[in-house]
Amino acid sequence: MRDDIDYVPTNRIVLWGHHFTAVAGAAPIIGPGIAVIWGWLPAFLWVVIGTMFFAGVHDFGAIWASIRNQARSVGSLTGDVVSHRARTLFMIVIFLLLLMVNAVFAVAISNEFQATPSSVIPAWSAVAVAVVIGVLIYRMGVPITWPTIAGTVILYAVIYLGELVPVTLPEQVLGLAPGAQWIILLFVYAAVASMLPVWLLLQPRDYINGIQLFVGLGILYGAVLIASPTVVAPAINPNVPASTPPLLPLLFVTVACGAISGFHGLVGSGTTSKQLNTETDARFVGYLGSVGEGSLALVAIIATTAGFATFADWEAVYQTYNTQGTGAFVRGGAQIASDGLGLPYGFAQTLLAVMAVLFAGTTMDAGVRLQRYIVQEWGTIYNIPPLQNGYVATGVAVGACLVLAFGAGGAGGTGGMIIWPLFGTTNQLLAGLTLLVISVILVKLGRPSRYTMIPMVFVTTMAFLSALIQLADLYRAGNYLLIAIDLLIIVAAILVALEAASAFMREKRKAAEATG
Repeated sequence: MRDDIDYVPTNRIVLWGHHFTAVAGAAPIIGPGIAVIWGWLPAFLWVVIGTMFFAGVHDFGAIWASIRNQARSVGSLTGDVVSHRARTLFMIVIFLLLLMVNAVFAVAISNEFQATPSSVIPAWSAVAVAVVIGVLIYRMGVPITWPTIAGTVILYAVIYLGELVPVTLPEQVLGLAPGAQWIILLFVYAAVASMLPVWLLLQPRDYINGIQLFVGLGILYGAVLIASPTVVAPAINPNVPASTPPLLPLLFVTVACGAISGFHGLVGSGTTSKQLNTETDARFVGYLGSVGEGSLALVAIIATTAGFATFADWEAVYQTYNTQGTGAFVRGGAQIASDGLGLPYGFAQTLLAVMAVLFAGTTMDAGVRLQRYIVQEWGTIYNIPPLQNGYVATGVAVGACLVLAFGAGGAGGTGGMIIWPLFGTTNQLLAGLTLLVISVILVKLGRPSRYTMIPMVFVTTMAFLSALIQLADLYRAGNYLLIAIDLLIIVAAILVALEAASAFMREKRKAAEATG
């Protein structure tokens, strides 16, 4: 199936870098950064346990299931594994999740560019460096070592350049504020990037970003070991702000990508599986990719609980639920790096802001490409030739995101944030459904399914309970748009789960009869 555009056999280390940075995004920073409002211990335990027994199994399983089915997405293969009706409903949930991811991450990157203008040049430099690395490795046959070293050095060097030359956009262009201008530029870039061969930009960008980001994680962990900062936040916070929802079940959808994420299954079965050189690389790429994200979530917990001088300083930041995340990570992490390694605070702040932007940017790259795949699959499934065209599919994907960002939010482009409260719930529901589909495949093959079924039951239960709590909150707030979206997601997920559970029991009966 090799076409050197989407299907490209890839070195497993390079592919691991792509997968890790594509799935990580800003969510493992934002989620734990919000969840520590309940205290650091619940978030810490869920990240550690969730990464080892939930996320690793989910990510590895999604890649494996896809590679066994012509590298099709988990939504598409559901039609063969479960039913055509389940496939249709599943792909609706997937499309809504991708819509949230792309629209919201564009807003998040835009906000970070405005808050930290020194991060603009380093973030965009990663694109140029990635293209050069892609050409060197895949067209000129240069061994991977030297391009990796040179690319990493360049990316860190331009951080100093970013501090010297901060970039800001004009106050008004065609009536659009800087935030809206950045959002449009980001979607133009994402549209172009989604159509380029993966070897030219997506793979090398994610790989070199992964190297840079792991160096950044090394700096943070090293600073923690040297400075030994005091965790000023309580292990369990008994005095949470009045607006804070209950820890159970909301913890498990707030941390989301730091422990398990349905979005990982979309990346694993949407782009990663198409680049797998050999099936046995799936465990290295999938499981180790989730470990990388868990490591990022852990350092986010440390930065947001030990990066403050006193408990009063921490409490002043955590006065309300769902308003911290990236800002607390950048501020706290920069302080730890400054204290532990003697880095200038401004440089450390730019470094961490660039980390957050690069994570969000690589996820947005993969997210728009995945949306294109979904639209093209719809075109194939329902025999709509225009939607099978890559340019048309990309236009539909990006257009939907822009409609959400500007149609719902006005000229400010902030509309993408209106469905963010549902992201964690939808993400975890999707993870549970993916694990259920994998379980059906395992039963069909006569393999043990308990390692996927136990995480599936837990994650799905927590996500459904959270969705019901959110539905009640949205009703009290009178937010009928979100109520409609929440209900659509809940109903579609329930129907997919029932279809998949029926298929699971049917296959179990067949297996019992065969051995009977």
